[in-house]
Formats: sequence, structure tokens, C-alpha cells
Amino acid sequence: MADNPEFYRARAEEERRNGDAASLDNVRDRCRRAEKAWDDMASRAERTQTLRAAREAASPVASAWRTLP
Repeated sequence: MADNPEFYRARAEEERRNGDAASLDNVRDRCRRAEKAWDDMASRAERTQTLRAAREAASPVASAWRTLP
């Protein structure tokens, strides 16, 4: 699976909903921890995409490499 911030955000939202629906404190806490972990992964993936795009824009060789068939 590629780093996909949208996927990670969707998983965080799912955990948020699960936590809201949980009646047990330990389940709610687990869901909140999972939500935070998914949000952190989404943030890292977004940062990686931004840095990768900047690096490729700064390197004409890397940009040419990506366009080869």
C-alpha cells in the first residue's frame, strides 16, 4: 500500500466514529489512540508527498527519469 493520506484520514474517521459509539471506556480509549495514530500517519504521508514533489521539482534529472516510458 502506498502512502495515501486520504486512506489514513478515512481510517481515522472510522476510529473516531467507533470511539463515539463505544460504551466501554477502554474501547473508547483504544479507538482514540488508533484515531491519533492514523492521523499521524496521514500527516507524515502528506509531508512526504510535499517533500518528494519539492525534491523532484528541484532536480531535472529526477523529473526526466519519472517521464521515461
